[in-house]
Amino acid sequence: MAGKTPRSLAEAMKALSLASGSTRPTILGKFPNPCAAKTMATEAPRPGNSHIPYSEERIPLWRPDAKVPLTIHSFPSLEPKSLEYWSVQHLHVPMRKDLLHLAIVYEGDNTRQGTAHVKNAWEVAGSHRKLYRQKGTGMARAGWKQSPIRKGGGKAHGPRKNRDFTTQLTRKVYDQAWRIALSYRYRRGELIVVEENGLELPVRQDFVDLCKAGTMRPELEESFYKRYVAEVLNAQALGKAAGRTLFVAKNRRDLLWRGLGFAGEHGEVATIDEIDVKDLLEKGKVVMERNVLKELIARHQCDLVNQFAIHGWVNKGPPIGQLALKAD
Repeated sequence: MAGKTPRSLAEAMKALSLASGSTRPTILGKFPNPCAAKTMATEAPRPGNSHIPYSEERIPLWRPDAKVPLTIHSFPSLEPKSLEYWSVQHLHVPMRKDLLHLAIVYEGDNTRQGTAHVKNAWEVAGSHRKLYRQKGTGMARAGWKQSPIRKGGGKAHGPRKNRDFTTQLTRKVYDQAWRIALSYRYRRGELIVVEENGLELPVRQDFVDLCKAGTMRPELEESFYKRYVAEVLNAQALGKAAGRTLFVAKNRRDLLWRGLGFAGEHGEVATIDEIDVKDLLEKGKVVMERNVLKELIARHQCDLVNQFAIHGWVNKGPPIGQLALKAD
């Protein structure tokens, strides 16, 4: 056993180098060279024989110049009529729940009327003299009748009329919240765009004439609209079973407004000036006209448009919709 012991440090290091050299080809053959396969921390190599990084295969990159397809339908059949390409900065903005929350709170604060009003101690009717003497009655001392601590008295620090609840929000943040809400609906397949000025119920003209002439009884008209709207919307999964639908038109459509007025349990209808970010997120689906979508994007893209010329060039933002294919 004594003869196998290394006689010096040089012999021990030589034996160690030989042992490591004999196993080195096996190690390199089993694992790739770490220097040759060096990548960023977010691009870990996929296990197995594939050398495709995770970021390239499973996490698609978001490019501002990319486009997404948008189908234009006819209403109420929802038959495809044309295909357009829209910028990802309009209909595929990444989700930001914090911006949506800020926008919804901002809209709610600005719609509060602030007309609540209560009477304080000086506004309550009655005398303001002391009720009885301070001592000698055997009861607790009492002041005037209108005191806030007495029943029927005034309210201390209560709400007063003409109170302003409005808050401020940066316009760029608010515009981005609008596009985030539209993008959220688009990614889930819940944003249905129809032809321009095509959001109307196809009701027979003879029935409309009878209603206008006053020969149709109101209960029969209401029953017809309820049944007709329910059949049309349920056939396209837009009714009550689908969580109700928000219909947004450029201008008021008489038949659509009248039909959903009788069958409000299946959806809600509004013009472009009557909706906000909260409305886009409340209902099950959103159906709007193409010109409505274009105007909403044009109104809410101030963070994408540069109003000032830089060396004679003005950034007008990405184009709003480009026709790719039209059905015959």
